[in-house]
Amino acid sequence: MAALDFTHAPYGDLAIVAMKGCEEIAKQVDYYLMQWRGTPSENSFVINANCPRFGTGEAKGVFKHSARGLDAYIICDCFNYSVTYNMYGQEVPMSPDDHYQDLKRIIAAMGGKARRVNVIMPMLYEGRQHRRTTRESMDCAMMLQELMSMGVTNFITFDAHDPRVNNAIPLGGFDNVQAAYQMIKALLRSVPILSLMPTTP
Repeated sequence: MAALDFTHAPYGDLAIVAMKGCEEIAKQVDYYLMQWRGTPSENSFVINANCPRFGTGEAKGVFKHSARGLDAYIICDCFNYSVTYNMYGQEVPMSPDDHYQDLKRIIAAMGGKARRVNVIMPMLYEGRQHRRTTRESMDCAMMLQELMSMGVTNFITFDAHDPRVNNAIPLGGFDNVQAAYQMIKALLRSVPILSLMPTTP
């Protein structure tokens, strides 16, 4: 098997777009990519994009880079309630709906010029509303279909509540990454008294 070659762009110019609350993880991903590709530290893969808000709470997406030909990976954490914005003089925490709307704004700001758009959403937005049991909305399926209609090619999430929701987009890319090993490893590192080794009686 041939070794992976990280020295050239396999698809398009790689771009990482960090939504609000995802800046730190984007920096870590950027660091590893630069190490793998041997890219100088000043040539970051992170693209500056944000969603400034008006006093009414309304917002707009601003993509501060040419999107033409980019292979863009947008990292969006819809459940980061620590991110706030100002509305009528009050600090309001961003809801999952607010995060999702900002994601769509950034995709719209690209203007369809990116060669490929990939969305990385660690926790699936509306993932618990994955099936209909009565007269109710199927929000997760609608979200996936809406993103695909906006030009998203691949969707990546972690430990989806029910991965069969990808049936809503049978011709779209949907990756459900199992992160149990990474979670257990992080738990053992952060709580030293925990051990998986059997204790002797």
